[in-house]
Amino acid sequence: MNRERARIAVRGAVQGVGFRPFVYRLATELQLDGWISNSTQGVFVEVEGERSVLDSFLRRLSDERPPRSLIQSCEKSFLDAVGYAGFEIRQSEESGVKTALILPDFATCADCVTEILDPSDRRFRYPFTNCTNCGPRFSIIKSLPYDRANTSMKRFAMCADCEREYHDPLDRRFHAQPNACPRCGPQLQFWQRDGEVMASRDDALTQAVQAVRDGKIVALKGLGGFQLIVDAANGAAIARLRERKHRAEKPFALMVPSLEAARRLCDLSALEERALLSPEAPIVLLQKKDGHPTSGVAPGNPYLGVMLPYTPIHHLLMRDLNAPVVGTSGNQSDEPICIDEGEAIKRLGDIVDIFLVHDRPIVRHVDDSIVRIMAGREMVLRRARGYAPLPIMLAGGVSQNRPTILALGAHLKNTVALSVGANVFVSQHLGDLETEPAHAAFRRTATDLPRLYEAEPQIIACDMHPEYLSTKYAQELPGEKIAVQHHWAHVVACMAENEVSAPALGVAWDGTGFGPDGTIWGGEFLLAPSDGSFERIAHLRTFRLPGGDRAIREPRRSALGLLYEVFGEELWDQPESLKAFTFSELSVLRQMLAKGLQSPLTSSAGRLFDGVASLAGLRDRASFEGQAAMELEFAVGADRRDAYPFTLTQTNPIQIDWEATIRALLDDIRKGTTASDVSAKFHNMLTEVILAVAENIGEPKVVLSGGCFQNRRLTEQTIDRLRAKGFQPYWHQRIPPNDGGISLGQAIAVNWRQRSAGNR
Repeated sequence: MNRERARIAVRGAVQGVGFRPFVYRLATELQLDGWISNSTQGVFVEVEGERSVLDSFLRRLSDERPPRSLIQSCEKSFLDAVGYAGFEIRQSEESGVKTALILPDFATCADCVTEILDPSDRRFRYPFTNCTNCGPRFSIIKSLPYDRANTSMKRFAMCADCEREYHDPLDRRFHAQPNACPRCGPQLQFWQRDGEVMASRDDALTQAVQAVRDGKIVALKGLGGFQLIVDAANGAAIARLRERKHRAEKPFALMVPSLEAARRLCDLSALEERALLSPEAPIVLLQKKDGHPTSGVAPGNPYLGVMLPYTPIHHLLMRDLNAPVVGTSGNQSDEPICIDEGEAIKRLGDIVDIFLVHDRPIVRHVDDSIVRIMAGREMVLRRARGYAPLPIMLAGGVSQNRPTILALGAHLKNTVALSVGANVFVSQHLGDLETEPAHAAFRRTATDLPRLYEAEPQIIACDMHPEYLSTKYAQELPGEKIAVQHHWAHVVACMAENEVSAPALGVAWDGTGFGPDGTIWGGEFLLAPSDGSFERIAHLRTFRLPGGDRAIREPRRSALGLLYEVFGEELWDQPESLKAFTFSELSVLRQMLAKGLQSPLTSSAGRLFDGVASLAGLRDRASFEGQAAMELEFAVGADRRDAYPFTLTQTNPIQIDWEATIRALLDDIRKGTTASDVSAKFHNMLTEVILAVAENIGEPKVVLSGGCFQNRRLTEQTIDRLRAKGFQPYWHQRIPPNDGGISLGQAIAVNWRQRSAGNR
């Protein structure tokens, strides 16, 4: 018999997903000899046998891999046999450069759910049940490789039964690092607000269920941090949560017991059902049904953010309650979620009534992810649990010349990214850097991500805005500093995740971004002639924002800036246009606009949305960022296909002049045209603007990025119109279109720049 040896290096998400027992079973079935081992780079395999059998092994390695695994590369070579006898799983190798992928936390699998609901099973009602197909990963890992000793489960010594499962290659818990049971694993406790222990184990869960039924606000220590839980049908409890959390109108997320419960509340498409049931188990934005019993959850919003139970704790809680609950982040406004029970007592003590905690440490906070179905596929709006920190692969694969880059992201919806070799690892959602706790969490993550991979960043990428805290922090770090323009980062992020190479026309529409000319950009068309540069080819006409950042929370200020740009000093003789302000406010604002004091120029599409929402009578003051633009989207009339007029100036760059839009809109309002029709014509105008610029430039690939493309009406009809005219549109999928994608764009842009410089 002519035996050969295949040496295989598998890189990707192949640790903590049952990959080694899968390979063991496959090799044993095919009667191949050899070994498999985890390493900090991935999984290494050597198998010996006849060539035809080795070929079958390699084919099935890819075709039959575990469902949660992801193979990025499978390098193989054929060598002389060395005479292995049998197949074994060897100890993990911890030396060498760390490039193995860290997996996200995954929702509880069907097998584990069955066990916790089975009275005859030893894990009946055990809230920390998991296996290689599900459970915590990113939230508990401290270092690579992904072995129990390198996780927060190190402190829990496995009992004999768990040890047997852990070491049995034929068991689905083989090397399941968080493996535990009621005898040896983490446990629940029910605490008063001062930390006094009132109950433990299953009694703690039972008392928490009763507390929710009684209208109490319960702080639940979950998978990646604390959640605040209240009965979704209890209006008084929700009102109390809003008051204590200082969250007047922003929607809360809902957790429902089952898919059937979600169907009772919302209209679900097949894609939305698939997203809810996926291992990522995100919050999915769903269209409300009329008469739903959760009016206080998302006031004035036709959508509900809905998720299914995704940990054993949630499954047991929701099964016992059998009713929807609010499940919102356990934090003060603008702060990261709490991950430690002692910290939670201090930060959440004034918000909650009761704590349901456990003793499994959370290494890093991981929020719930948010997804919306857009143009026939998922769009991630907040990327955290279930998605982070899986990487985006750089085009061209591994290169020894790629620098290690730490990208620090933007100021709002911050994420951090690390470019190592062929991968860019994007952190979980960190939030807005508005408070010291949020800034501290950002700094920890900027240190944590390179430490996990033992990578020393050579280049620090940041935003061009000199006042962003992320930009200021860049100056404190060693390494070369490279600032990347905000909207170019948006476009590059979308190009990278869609594997689009230049040339391409990027449309970057959002609220705020610092332009090289010192103005606030936000309605940009950027032509990418090559992977490394851009040209501002067109933009929305600029207008002044009286009060600067105050306009974000006061759409009426954006409206005033638009009106002043159109009418100049004649505006002050039009009292019907100034009803949103008092006389004393107008006297100050008039001087600010005339002299340009604290009234920066902006081309922002986001502020244009806000201004139109105010003019249409929908929202003069916002209680959370983006509220006015959301309400303008929600108001859209479905049947109108006509659009407000606009003009393109033949300048360099092209300017999209919206003055005709504002004048026509004001005429409509005087005639009593509904906000629904005004909104429809405005959205249609924006789509026609994109189409007009695309036709003017003539570049077939059009990339849509920026927070404005979270708007379903704008995005879907723009995609349809571009396709109808022969263009190829690209939009976001796994990376958010908002500022959560900026860090990826920064890392890729610097990579492109370095490559271009090296080729010169």
